[in-house]
Parts: sequence; structure tokens; C-alpha cells
Amino acid sequence: PVGSTLAILERTLKVMSAVQARVHYAFKQELQLLAGIIRDYTPVDYEYEPEDGSRNIKQDDYHSIDIVPVSDPNAATMSQRVVQYQAVIQLAASAPQLYNLPLLHRQMLDVLGIKHADKLVPLEEDQKPTDPVTENMNVLKGKPVKAFIYQDHESHLAVHMTAMQDPTIQQMIGQNPQVQIIMGAMQAHIAEHVGFAYRQKIEQTLGAALPNPEDELPREMEQEISRLMAQAAPQVLAQSQAMQAQKQAQQNAQDPVLQMQMQELQIKQQAQQALQQKNQAEIQIKQQQLALEAKRLEQQSQYDMHKLNADQTQKGVEIGAKYKFEDRKLHGQQMQTGIQIGIENAKHKNEMASKAEDNAIKRAQVESQRNKPPKGNK
Repeated sequence: PVGSTLAILERTLKVMSAVQARVHYAFKQELQLLAGIIRDYTPVDYEYEPEDGSRNIKQDDYHSIDIVPVSDPNAATMSQRVVQYQAVIQLAASAPQLYNLPLLHRQMLDVLGIKHADKLVPLEEDQKPTDPVTENMNVLKGKPVKAFIYQDHESHLAVHMTAMQDPTIQQMIGQNPQVQIIMGAMQAHIAEHVGFAYRQKIEQTLGAALPNPEDELPREMEQEISRLMAQAAPQVLAQSQAMQAQKQAQQNAQDPVLQMQMQELQIKQQAQQALQQKNQAEIQIKQQQLALEAKRLEQQSQYDMHKLNADQTQKGVEIGAKYKFEDRKLHGQQMQTGIQIGIENAKHKNEMASKAEDNAIKRAQVESQRNKPPKGNK
């Protein structure tokens, strides 16, 4: 059994493993000393043109890179390393979603010394950029695919989504016993393109390129980039929502059922518009009739007003003439009454004067009677 074999090897190679670990540690210290000496005393320029950066960054490279041995101090022999990888593969079989199985098998082949392990177990890191149709073919054949940051991700997504909706491809995938693996690989690849496409949208919104996602960012730079991304993200969201609404409108326009519904809706709208126009025409006619009736009533009112004014004027004239005639008549009656009153007053005065004369005569007679001597006296 693997466990027994591993225990026997560990007991047998215990001394050798301890020696290997100490040699590994000592070699690590030596490499670090050499890196420090080269950093402090080497010329500042490389003797060749480096692939990345300029020639005068030699000292900076030795400042930021640790040089360590690549040996494994815990596995002194190939058999020990093989047993270790077999144990890991057995663990991976119980939970494959937690392990990078292609990398694990690739390392197992390297430990066994198998040549051309990269062709037997290709990894994503070994992939080269290809067109979207080739990527679809590789997914269907179970080969790994990889998206690259500089590709046209929108075009790749369009091709991948169209292929997923193709009836022939859907039928073929449905009959494949590895359908779940194929669908998972395709969805993972599409998600990778979606992530890169979103990154490109953020860069277009910011107007600047973002750092390489594989590079380690300083703390201050990461915080500044995060703040800029937080400002650009709402704009990207608004653009995506607008594009989605436009695509939905285009899809709806191509749907025959929806087109029939739209035609029915247009017919109903046209009928409604015709009814509205008819109602508006009737309303306009009624408004014109009301305007004519109002004008007729206004003219009738003006005519009645003129007639009323004329009647009032005529009545005023008649009343004035009648008043004047009555006034004259009253004035004549008053004059006649005054004359009669004057005559009556004159008659009354004459009567009073006559009565006064009679009274005077009577008083005179009475006085004369009083002044006569009595008949018996002498």
C-alpha cells in the first residue's frame, strides 16, 4: 500500500532527508549572499537588452527578486516524490473541484521523467491565442482554452454565445457523456472573456490602461486604482444597461409573435387615432356650431338692446311730452285755481268790508240811540 511504502521510505531515508534539507537551506543562504554581492558591486546595466524594461534596471531587479534553489528538501528520491504525488492524486479524487488536476498530473509526469509532458497534459499557461471558432473546437474536444487580455472579447463572446445556441452543437453536446465537463469549460471560458471585456470597458472609461493583473501592486497604487474604478463602474453599468435594452429591443423586433402583437397594437392604435380624429372633427363641428350660436345670440342681444334702447327713448320722449303736457295743464289749473282763489278772496274782502260797514252803521245807530234823552226827562 502507498501508506506503508511511504512510511518505509521515510524511515529508510530519514538521515538522507535531513542532509538534503540542510544542504537546501545552506544553498539558499549562499544564493542570497551572491545576489547581494551582485546587487551591490555589479554594473548598473545589463550586458544585453532584456525582454522587459531597460538595461539600467539590473540593481533594481536584484532588490525585488529572491533567488532560491528549486530542489525539494522534503523528497530526496524520485520514488519518494512519486509516492507523495500519488497520495495527492488520491485526495484529489475525492474533491476534484478543489484541485488543479491538469497541473497535478503535469507535475506527476515531470517527476516520472516523461518527455513532452506539455503535449500529454496541456495547461492554460501553454496555450496560445486563437480565434473564437478554434476555441469552440478545443472546448468540444476537451482541450484547455485560455483568454488573453489583448483579445477582442466582445467578438469572442458573440461567437461563443452563438455556438451555444446552435441546435447542431446543442444536440452533439447533449449526446456526449462529458456534457457537464464541456459545459463547465465553456462557461468558465466565457466568464473569462466577460471579465476581460469588463476590464476593457473600465479602461475606456478611465482613459488609461490598468496594470497587469498578474503584477503585485503597491498599497498606495492599489487604493488609488480602486477609487478610480469605483468612479468608472457606474458609468460602465449605465452603458451596459443601455446596450442590453437596445439588444432586447432588436430581439423583440425579430420575434414573429411579437411582431404580430406589434402589428395588432399598431392597428389598434390606428383605429384609436381614427376615432380620436373623428371625435376631434365632431368636437370642432360642435365648437363651430356653438360659436355660430353664440354669435347669433350676441347679434340678437345687440338687436334687443338697440330695440330696448329705442323703446326706452320713445317711452322717454312720450313720458317727457306727457310730463310737459301735464305740467302745462297743472300750471293752467294752478293759474285758474289762483284766479278763483283771488276772486274768492276779493269777494270775501268785499263781504267783510260790507259787514264792517253794516256793523259801523249799527254801532252808530246804537250810539245815537244812547245819546238821545229819555222821553220823560226835560
